[in-house]
Amino acid sequence: MNKKVKHIGLLKGKVLVFGGTYSNLQSLIKMKQLAEEEGIAPQNIIHTGDLIGYCASPVECTDIVEDWAIHCIKGNVEENILSGSDDCGCNYVEGGRCEMFSRSWFPFAKEQVTERNRNFLDSMPEQIDFEFAGKKCSVIHGSHSYISEFVFKSTSWKIKQNNFEALDADVILAGHCGIPFADEQADKTWLNAGVIGMPANDGTPFVWYLILDDEGGFSYQFKKYEYDNFEANQLMMEHSLPWSYAETLMTGVWDNTEILPPKETVEAGIPLQLDQEVAV
Repeated sequence: MNKKVKHIGLLKGKVLVFGGTYSNLQSLIKMKQLAEEEGIAPQNIIHTGDLIGYCASPVECTDIVEDWAIHCIKGNVEENILSGSDDCGCNYVEGGRCEMFSRSWFPFAKEQVTERNRNFLDSMPEQIDFEFAGKKCSVIHGSHSYISEFVFKSTSWKIKQNNFEALDADVILAGHCGIPFADEQADKTWLNAGVIGMPANDGTPFVWYLILDDEGGFSYQFKKYEYDNFEANQLMMEHSLPWSYAETLMTGVWDNTEILPPKETVEAGIPLQLDQEVAV
């Protein structure tokens, strides 16, 4: 598989991981503020893809992240904007609501991005590798072999194990599925930081990110925050973006669950309880 991989070497101290900004300017501004309050430098911050998405500010978000100089990988949205596709390439059910909505917000995003934005998106790798607290870490969007593959906590370990073997990694930091989780077996850890551009379908307006720490060994902690979701909602409405997605910013519940496995489907609307430190 011909993939652009960026090796960033050994990271020390706290590492902040987030993804799925989804063109949500108000959430990104808050995320940057939180990173600065945590004292985490840009070289220790990683975005897991889909910088651009459902919300109303693709240009502003892309400019901020480029100027911030953090590490970013391509998501399927960036890949499809660059390829000139007509939809986001999220592997949605054909004819489903998500596929229908993508034909509204994706053209908006594609038309808005500037040449500067496109050059920045094109510079992003598809994978980032680094070492941290004695572990080999790989950052991917969906899976090693397919940028749009949905991997959830309930996804079989065999699928995850195949990714660990292909990447020769101890820790995988992934994006795409929209719901934060940790899954561990033996000495392997799959972490999804969640997304900051949309709630996690748990009935709350919170969005999620992840902090890695090497003090005393490898540990991680999920964190959540609120931001000015009303302003983000209003901007989506002003630009005639899908009403259902704008409403999700307020309710914390997705319009539908067509991409979700059975376990995650029945957990919709139940507040996530992830914000605690875990040592591995």
